[in-house]
Amino acid sequence: MPRDVEAIAEQVFVALADPNRRAILAELAARGPATATDLATRLPITRQGIAKHVATLQLAGLVTAEPGEQRRVRYRLQSAPMQLAQQFLAALARDWDSQLQALAAHLEGLPGATPRKRSGGRHG
Repeated sequence: MPRDVEAIAEQVFVALADPNRRAILAELAARGPATATDLATRLPITRQGIAKHVATLQLAGLVTAEPGEQRRVRYRLQSAPMQLAQQFLAALARDWDSQLQALAAHLEGLPGATPRKRSGGRHG
């Protein structure tokens, strides 16, 4: 996986680690672009808190600022960084799956090992 994708994924995970930032993203996803004041009236977060969290979301590329009327900035959700983070997780899962399958095959080949039951492809 390219280094820049890994760096973007890391920023996304840092941004998503905070429940307030997840709430802001959920609000923007549900209702569309909003100002910090709009978000503060809808969420149990002060306007200053919204501004702080939005700055972190902007660093991760999850939110962009759109200049509006009377110096009001509206924030808009951006999904591309989230999609890159999902791709990163999918690649990581594939790597882990192949490693775990190799380990299981090795362990099954040891003397005295009992064959494992197949679950039909479902993880249990």
